[in-house]
Amino acid sequence: MAVAHHRPVELARPTAVSYNILMRLPLTIVLMGCALSVASPHAGATPPKSGHWRAWLDCPGGELPFGLDLRQRESKWTGWIINGPERISIPRVTWDGSILTIDIDHYDSTIRATLSADGTELNGTWRKKAAGERWSQLEFHARAGDAKRFPMSGTPSATPAEVAIAGRWSVKFSSSEDLAVGIFETRPDQTVTGTFLTTTGDYRYLAGVLDAGRLRLSCFDGAHAFLFDARVRTDGTLAGDFWSRDSWHETWTARRDATAALADGFFTPEQTGPLKFSDMIFRDLDGRPRSLAETEFAGRVRIIEIFGSWCPNCHDAAAYLVDLDRRYRSRGVTVTGLAFELTGDAARDARQVRRFAKRHKIKFPLLLAGLSDKKKAAAALPMLDELKAYPTLIVVDDEDRIVTVHTGFSGPATGEAFDRFRNRFESILDGLLATE
Repeated sequence: MAVAHHRPVELARPTAVSYNILMRLPLTIVLMGCALSVASPHAGATPPKSGHWRAWLDCPGGELPFGLDLRQRESKWTGWIINGPERISIPRVTWDGSILTIDIDHYDSTIRATLSADGTELNGTWRKKAAGERWSQLEFHARAGDAKRFPMSGTPSATPAEVAIAGRWSVKFSSSEDLAVGIFETRPDQTVTGTFLTTTGDYRYLAGVLDAGRLRLSCFDGAHAFLFDARVRTDGTLAGDFWSRDSWHETWTARRDATAALADGFFTPEQTGPLKFSDMIFRDLDGRPRSLAETEFAGRVRIIEIFGSWCPNCHDAAAYLVDLDRRYRSRGVTVTGLAFELTGDAARDARQVRRFAKRHKIKFPLLLAGLSDKKKAAAALPMLDELKAYPTLIVVDDEDRIVTVHTGFSGPATGEAFDRFRNRFESILDGLLATE
């Protein structure tokens, strides 16, 4: 990241006479004079423009754009990240006269950028903590003004295949044996919104354009940094590339399919008897060992969520579970979150889970359960043969038997899929609560 450098303040060497005079002055006056001289480089520095910015990351597949809204009221800054219909509030935006810092702390993610002299361009770096000691990092840029998310070629999109891109698609990603589902909406100005549903979760709010037979979609939320770039082929199918952050690339294809659907995310594992909650011991955010057999975690119906604070789908699930907890707690439903985090540093991981809880105003207990490695997570959870996705929701009845497990999460970006999940999940809870 380019950081502005300022020349040190040069003070004239005192003569013998001036030195004697200087030494007779009160110390506070001398220090005040030095402080004023040192502070002067940032005086009157042009702040960033308030309003909308077109921002982008330099990912291996090219520009990965997103919207950024920065606002200043007196000395306080606020900001939002924009992906199609979604506006994500930024926890903290600061401007020190030289560096703009966008701190997305609930994802351990930060943008630091220097500003052009006229206050209309930002250049810097986005960094996010990844697993272990690794950091994801991409160069960041932004330009003030209401510009298109993706630059347009000027060539109209008018072929029947392109006009019909709105709707439902069966999608094959090269890294997965499971089919995914793409859902897209188009507008007269050639902009496109939508998402991909997969068995491990959706790709949240994607936005972009369909321009001269080229479909480009992107999403940045502080954790996800997604870029899709595909071409409409002569047979009406799609073929393209997918990049994620600084390290992932794969290809994908899609064909129109109005009936495309995911495999059922609900299942009931085989059980040999009631769960032994006394054997399930995890540490709370203060480091104390806690058994799931304790009264705090018991209820007529238990919901155990397996999640990670680093996981955007888990943030979507948390928003839903907070609402569900509000509506069902008085009926005897308890929710407990088991966090599988990135670093294994207990203090750092606990800090991230606290930030997660604060952002969503979570009132149910959250425990540190281990690292985000799926095999290690499954080993810590004897009720599951394997862990397929974060989040995973486990529903347990009052006899300590698993009623159902749901893997992955179709969040609000998926529209009808989100509604169907909520209706089915809550009908299971209502059925358990209706039995005496």
